[in-house]
Parts: sequence; C-alpha cells; structure tokens
Amino acid sequence: MTDIKLAWAAMGGDPALVSRVSTVARQGALEARLPVRELARACVGVCALAAAELGARRAGLAEVPGVRVDDGAVATAFVSERHLLIDGRAPVAFAPLSRFWRTADGWVRTHANYPHHRARLLDALRLPADASVKDVAEVLAERYALEVENTVYGAGGLAVALRTAKEWAAHAQGAAVSGRPLVECERLGTARARVLPPLDGDPLLPAAGLRVLDLTRVIAGPVATRTLALLGADVLRVDAPHLPEAPDAHADTGFGKRSTRLDLGLAADRRTFEELLGHADVVVTGYRPGTLDRFGLSPEALVGRRSGLIVAQLSAWGAYGPWGDRRGFDSLVQVATGIAAIEGSPERPGALPAQALDHGTGYLLAAAVLRALTEQSQQGHGLVLRLALARTAAWLTAGGGERGGAAHESRGTAYNQPDAWLVETDSGIGRLRHALPPVSFVGGPVNWSRPPGRWGTDSARWA
Repeated sequence: MTDIKLAWAAMGGDPALVSRVSTVARQGALEARLPVRELARACVGVCALAAAELGARRAGLAEVPGVRVDDGAVATAFVSERHLLIDGRAPVAFAPLSRFWRTADGWVRTHANYPHHRARLLDALRLPADASVKDVAEVLAERYALEVENTVYGAGGLAVALRTAKEWAAHAQGAAVSGRPLVECERLGTARARVLPPLDGDPLLPAAGLRVLDLTRVIAGPVATRTLALLGADVLRVDAPHLPEAPDAHADTGFGKRSTRLDLGLAADRRTFEELLGHADVVVTGYRPGTLDRFGLSPEALVGRRSGLIVAQLSAWGAYGPWGDRRGFDSLVQVATGIAAIEGSPERPGALPAQALDHGTGYLLAAAVLRALTEQSQQGHGLVLRLALARTAAWLTAGGGERGGAAHESRGTAYNQPDAWLVETDSGIGRLRHALPPVSFVGGPVNWSRPPGRWGTDSARWA
C-alpha cells in the first residue's frame, strides 16, 4: 500500500491505520502508461480512511471502520462527467476550441470551454468572434508554441505549450512545485474550533453538522465538496452571478449540495456572505490565487474573522513561483508537466484516460479537510490547507502510484463495463444517470442524500 501510505503520511495520519484499507484490483481500469489507476486508488483510499477515522472518533468507536477501495468504483467516478446522462442526454465536455494545435515548432493546447476564455483566445490571436477551428489552426501553424502561450496568457486566455517532463523539471514553476509537499498545512491562530457533537445513527456520517462554504468551480474543488456532502456536511456553493457556469458540470458535481449566487461587490450580498462565514466550519476555494484577496478573503483574513476555521485552497499551478497567479485546468497541467508527452506519440500528444489530476486532487483535498477536523478535535486551531493540480501531477510522473500488488488486495473481475457503479436518480433537473461515490467504509453512506438542483437557485443560508 505504498501510495496510500505516502498520501496518508502527507495528511499527518497514524501509519498504523493504513492496515484498515483493502483493495479490489481490476485490470482495465484507467489504463495508461503512467500509473493512473494506482494514483486514483490512493487518492480515494486516503479520503475514505480519513472519513472512517473521523467517524470513529465522533461516534466513540473502539476501532476505525474498514475501508474498501474498488478499482471499478474509482475508475467510474474518475470519469463521472462522461457517465452523466440528463433525461438520456449526454453532456458536452469540451468546446471546439479546447484542443491540441500544431504550431511551427511543436504543439500547444488551449482551453476555451467558457465564453470569456474563448473570446480572450480569439482576441489574442487577432481573430473575429466567429472564427472557426480551421481559422485558428491556420494562425497557430505559423507561430511558435511558447510565443502562443505567452501571448494568450497575457490576454487573459488559456494556452500551454507542450513540454516533456525533463523540460518541466527545468522550468522555474516545475522546480517550485516539486519542492512542495503534496498537502501543505499551515496553522493559524490558537482559538478553539467549534466542537462537533457526537455521532449516532445509520449510516455513519463523519461530517454531519459541518458547515462548508464552497467557493469552487469546474471539477477538482466541486469533487471535494461533493464528497464532504456525501459524508453529511451542509455544503453551500456560492458563485458570482456574472461568471458563467455549465449546467451539466454543475449537475455532475452538485450532488448533496445547495447552490446560491452572491455578488461580493454589492453591500447587501457581502453582508449575507459575512453572516454565512460567521457560522462556517470550512471554506473551500478554487479560484486563481489572489482572486479572492481583493474582497478581503485571503486565507489569513478568513481565519482572522472566524476562529478555528479550516480554509482549503486549491489551485492549478500552486500559489507560488512565476505561474502562481495563472489560471489553469487539468488538461493544461497535463500538457505543461510532461504527462501529455508521455501518454502521446512522436506524431501527437496524448492525455490521461480521465481528468485524473482534477478528480485525484479533489479526493485528496476532501481527505485533508477530514484529517484537519480530526486534529482539531484534539488541538483546536485555524488551519490553511493548500493543494495544487501540478503537485499531484508531480506525484504521478514520479511514480506516485507505483504498480504492483498491495497488502489486503483481492482480484476482482476485469473492468469492462461501468454499469455496476452507475445508478439512476430523479431530480429537479430531470432523470439522472450518474456514477456512485467511490468513497466506501463499513457503516458509511453509499449514495448522496439529495440530487443536484439548478445552479444558483437556493437561498443563501445554512440548512
């Protein structure tokens, strides 16, 4: 269980508890050149173990419940956005201008799923708003990859030049990332955190009574908060009204949560947010580092206003180094860190079989929050947790999911079809087919208590 041991150690967990984890290994799950299956298994396993540990402490159990990690459940959940059906309709994952492009000296990948990112990309390339894939391809074919990267980022868009792992290691941001721990943890303040009441009932919900402000978007952060909601937390996602959101993406990651919209630039909405913050236990942020600081919502400011608060900060590249203020997405991090080169061929870059950096980091973030809650129950203090997709990528490319057998491992049937881990649920947005949660421990929940609702339509209050 080398990988779970490493992740568990990064959380500050008792190494003896790793023996509580058993694995059902399935060939064919998340097949790739890099050990994606093993990394995914470790991320989910450490999250389930952190949940079981917190649940045991709150319920007064003599022993931490056993954890079961099934490669089939993990592989299905890691592509949950692809399995989602809404009244039989499959969502659209990537926009036409989000793709690889050949340049004069290599390759570049762009991200233009949101309208404002598409507009900035086309502005940077001096193309009209109705430019086609062919138009963009012709322009990029005559330009150098690094020039495109710098020009598009300078215009507020998203483009990353293909790099090998060696080239990324030599890059200043790659070096900054590699020198950081998988999970960064900083203690702030000495005030006691709110004591969560003891647990009883079935299923065992380790995060019951926890109030989580979800300031995240896209996949990684919402996966983390979706997992906390599974475990009983009251999760309220707060979005700015002016930022577009893809309804299908929200449906996939909105299970168990409520969703509201607040404009922090308006006095009334800001007062509402401060009221929510005054009763929150956890704030999870997924915006580009520094974005929330202009509203006085840096991690230090948040903990200063809410004693004992846990702030979990997620970023693409890390909140440090020359790229510390850059936007990023899983697909772009794969390109910069050498993953796309490893998974590709001399003719064309490749990609992982899932957005594994997003999903994996999401489960690691949820695990870090759960472990922080366990520590708070003994010590009591504010905590800031920091994770980055690029740091998870460094773990993967360094062999973070080593192949091979593990203690307490059994062999299941090959992973050919995901049907065993898909269910259908009625919701206010239609009949949903969706992936079951992969986080599993004895006595724990097997599904979310509520389906997703429509984006931004809930009241801005705690349940």
